[in-house]
Amino acid sequence: MTDTPPADLPAPLDSLAPLLDSYGYPAVGLLVFLDNCGVPVPGQTVLVLAAVYAGAGRLSIAGVVTVAVLAAIAGDSLGYLIGRTGGHRLIERWGRYVLLTPERMERGEHFFTRHGGKVVTVARFVDVLRQTNGIVAGTTGMPWRRFLPANVLGALLWVGVWASAGYLAGDNIGPLYRELARYQLVLLAAVGVAAAGLVAYRLRRRHLRRRQDGPGVSGRSGSSS
Repeated sequence: MTDTPPADLPAPLDSLAPLLDSYGYPAVGLLVFLDNCGVPVPGQTVLVLAAVYAGAGRLSIAGVVTVAVLAAIAGDSLGYLIGRTGGHRLIERWGRYVLLTPERMERGEHFFTRHGGKVVTVARFVDVLRQTNGIVAGTTGMPWRRFLPANVLGALLWVGVWASAGYLAGDNIGPLYRELARYQLVLLAAVGVAAAGLVAYRLRRRHLRRRQDGPGVSGRSGSSS
């Protein structure tokens, strides 16, 4: 290993190099923490870059992983606390502007009751979900005893995957990063399509239910007159 990272870093990584050169582990911890509690900062990108630096001997991979895991757990936990203490008030005040009605919030609570642990575990691998899953979990009332193990497992998996990719890539980080970025776009699109399909399915079921209930309601009304 050399003590010099690859010269042909992808632009997103290269733009963070001065920050990492100056502040090292604290920069990793701060950006990962903010990225996991709802602030749109390049936490995942700085994690990959720090792992590349570790592969080049500039940082310790154990130090990078430890800082990133702790920061990710703490950030998601803060998001949960924000959602638990103020999420409902924000939704009551502003939810109607983003079509988040009390009925939809209630369905979200039921969904998190059944599947919240799985969502929190895998959410970090999808942009937007990574920043908001803790807030949503807290807002929907997911119990802390279920949230914390999923939070810890999700942080370990997310940091493990991206730190390993950056550490092992070496001079191939450019092509690998582009492939991983493409994978994330595909994954985000798949989540969007799945969400749209679920909404369409529920709307279809509601429409069919109304059509089935309509004649019965009118028939009962006619027989009572």
